[in-house]
Amino acid sequence: MIAEVYIDIPANPVNKPFDYRVPEPYRDLLEPGMRVTVPFGRTRRLGFVTALKESSEFTRLKSIDAIEDHLPVLTTELLELGRWLADTTVCATVAAYQAMLPAVLKADYKKVVKVEDPKQLKKQHPNLAGLFESKGQLLWAELVKNDVNLLTSINHALRKGSLSIHQLVRNQATAKHVAVVSASVSAERMKLEYSQLSDRAKRQKEALYYFIHRSDSATFHPTMQALTNEGLSRDAILKLAEKELLRIDQVEQFRNPYKRAIEHTEPLKLTDEQANALAPILQSMDKNEHRVFLCHGVTGSGKTEIYLQSIQHVLERKQQAIVLVPEISLTPQMVVRFKGRFGDHVAVMHSGLSRGEKYDEWRKIREEKVQVVVGARSAIFAPFNNLGLIIIDEEHESSYKQEDMPRYHARDIAIHRAQDHQCPVVLGSATPSLESFARARKQVYTLLSLKQRVNHRPLPSVHIVDLREEMRQGNHSVFSKELLEKIKDRLQKKEQTVLFLNRRGYATFVMCRSCGTVVECPHCDISLTYHRAQHLLKCHYCGYEQAVSDTCPTCGSDAMRFFGTGTQKVEAELSRLIPEARVIRMDVDTTRKKGSHERLLRQFGEEKADILLGTQMIAKGLDFPKVTLVGVLAADSLLHLADFRASEKTFQLVTQVAGRAGRHDLPGEVVIQSYSPDHYAVLDAARHDYESFYNQEMALRRLGSYPPFYYLVLICLTHPEPAKVAEAAERIALILKKHLSDSSQIYGPVVPAVAKIKDRYRYQCMVKYKREPALLPVLHRIMQHFQEGGKNGLQVSIDLNPVALM
Repeated sequence: MIAEVYIDIPANPVNKPFDYRVPEPYRDLLEPGMRVTVPFGRTRRLGFVTALKESSEFTRLKSIDAIEDHLPVLTTELLELGRWLADTTVCATVAAYQAMLPAVLKADYKKVVKVEDPKQLKKQHPNLAGLFESKGQLLWAELVKNDVNLLTSINHALRKGSLSIHQLVRNQATAKHVAVVSASVSAERMKLEYSQLSDRAKRQKEALYYFIHRSDSATFHPTMQALTNEGLSRDAILKLAEKELLRIDQVEQFRNPYKRAIEHTEPLKLTDEQANALAPILQSMDKNEHRVFLCHGVTGSGKTEIYLQSIQHVLERKQQAIVLVPEISLTPQMVVRFKGRFGDHVAVMHSGLSRGEKYDEWRKIREEKVQVVVGARSAIFAPFNNLGLIIIDEEHESSYKQEDMPRYHARDIAIHRAQDHQCPVVLGSATPSLESFARARKQVYTLLSLKQRVNHRPLPSVHIVDLREEMRQGNHSVFSKELLEKIKDRLQKKEQTVLFLNRRGYATFVMCRSCGTVVECPHCDISLTYHRAQHLLKCHYCGYEQAVSDTCPTCGSDAMRFFGTGTQKVEAELSRLIPEARVIRMDVDTTRKKGSHERLLRQFGEEKADILLGTQMIAKGLDFPKVTLVGVLAADSLLHLADFRASEKTFQLVTQVAGRAGRHDLPGEVVIQSYSPDHYAVLDAARHDYESFYNQEMALRRLGSYPPFYYLVLICLTHPEPAKVAEAAERIALILKKHLSDSSQIYGPVVPAVAKIKDRYRYQCMVKYKREPALLPVLHRIMQHFQEGGKNGLQVSIDLNPVALM
């Protein structure tokens, strides 16, 4: 028996399966999708078994050292998906497999085998029972090392339930176990012992009495914590355990990232629009038919309720569902809505969880203890075997695209998996990406429209303020007169305000007014941002920090001044202009700690603050009844970036943040401050007019040969020496021109907007194409050639359909 193994090294030279002999004892145990330890070169490496076969073209084969999993960590479907992903994103196959697993499975861990049923184990496998007599648990590696033939017995005992297997993750193992107490003798024996205990052993008598009078004492296994909470003495329980009247076991417990009680909710009555949108989704499920639905609904139109009722149908059909939400909007509110409706059927996966919590949530999915997973981008790889529905909320969000290997888009993975499972995909957004809306117009996707807010609440009224006019009138503040008056008005009415600025820090850059020097990062081609709290200049690309100097490093003058505005500066300005206002600031700097995102939003929800000020993490997913005013401080901060999607991103962000106002009984109002008040992206966002924006933007995209009319490929090269990266970029451009058809347009090489990051110089080439059969083979050849020759420090990355061009 031969196993095909992909070695856990994501590099092109080893991007192929290697054949290994399967030792006799492993033959009944090994399955594709398991990880194994194998000799590779002079080292031992982890590898993924992707296939088993009878023979190999090679005669001398090394043998597998050990099996790392008792269940495949990758299902048959995920193994196939990994190969497809590697091919379509031009990456190593093992990089695709690594992307599908939680970080803990890439880390050091120990596996422990524990006795669950000593009597059954003794009866069926006396040889194993002897090993476990002195200890309740043994390391898997030690067991296998002692006697490889034990594996068959262990595997049989695991299937029968007399043994169980547990992962002990480094530095996190202790948090997984709790002490559980149970009666180890009959109730009669406990009564006898109780009568013989002296009156001085009062606390022991209390504990015994407690267990004697439990009618279900044989199945009663409370935790030590629960017993001490009941008023029983820990010492008394330990003494009774020494006398072998009670038994104390260390039991593994799933970590629960959501400890607070969540109130159960019932389905809401749907509006006619919602019912019309839901019907075709349910119909598609009942027919086991793969269709992609684009649910285009204005903010507050009740898209989430459609998701919840679709999932209810999935559960009734005994199937499973994946719900993707953008990382930044994985707000507690979204989690509460899903947990409130489906309780323990839901697993949640996002970057705010600890590694151990992520591993436990993933295991609940793998062991089919849950039917629904709600998560960020990587949750699309949830190892479900019977998918009935995939939902992608805020489908336009750029965070669904992975920016490093493998550079996949979650939407593409969702559609590929849904085709395999013959189930529907629902894409939801108030501002769909142009690509998705164009596909809906062409009837590749089915369009579901929700044009009204629930209960026919009006959309908020929007005012655009021309900041150029404010400047002419001598107002140099971050706030226009109109916005400041409205904030003060909300304070008097005891209502809340959300202020949005897509820039963190205090000042965008520091410049000398004498000679014009801007303080830049020594490692990146970008100015440093001033952070007032720590009085430091920071680079938002590489993390470099330096103290603020009072004098200019070039001319020595003391004319250093702060320019531009970040969230810290707005916060300082608010405390100067409205000292009585209570402000919560939400940006990367204030939400670094675990749970801080949830804590800040909870404080705002409990009305412990009047103003929520933040970057794009507050733009979506928030629903607070008292928010009646939204202020967009600089609507054009994204508008003039060197990116063909700049207008689209501006329109989406302004529309989304405006949608936070007036979602309940109180009417909402939005003030948009802009230096480009006449730009169609700002005007259409103010009018909540997606169709008008779509038509104008599509006309410009057609003129520029951009998506959705063309597909794009961006090839980025970096090297510590500018001449070497320029030479390699020229060679790649020549290869593309030589091998691709005349219908494809090849641009570059060019130096991008940020020419250097982390001491590496950057060049880019771009391909625009409609149909190009030669493209993927050429890109794979480029990757292979330049990676194998990459020992000289050159790094090449290929991004198909990039989201960011900077």
